[in-house]
Amino acid sequence: MSATRTIRAFLLVEAASFAAASSIHHGLFVSGYQHEQAGIAEGLIAVVLAAGLILTWIGPLPPRSIGLAAQGLALAGTLVGLFTIAIGVGPRTVPDLAYHATIVAVLVWGLVVTARAPAGAAEAPRLAR
Repeated sequence: MSATRTIRAFLLVEAASFAAASSIHHGLFVSGYQHEQAGIAEGLIAVVLAAGLILTWIGPLPPRSIGLAAQGLALAGTLVGLFTIAIGVGPRTVPDLAYHATIVAVLVWGLVVTARAPAGAAEAPRLAR
């Protein structure tokens, strides 16, 4: 798989994961885990990652740069979420803790893979310029 496809795969999986977490916090799939602020934050992170994914096709920067920026912002937002959990503001359920631990690992993994991609090799034909 090319570097660009790998970056896009990470962005897609991460965006879908945050969208699902946001939906759960808004009570769409299961009840008992509603938390409005967490749902909004996770939804915003999903949008950032999805926008990053789209920009890998049409953006003015190489997919590698876009992937680093989007995943970096997502990791920063997730760390804020972990901080809110630690101080007792955010949801403190076992699924929330497990999700945050897992998604931090995935985001770090995605950032490492993206950072190690050759700077010029991540270029792909653009749909628009």
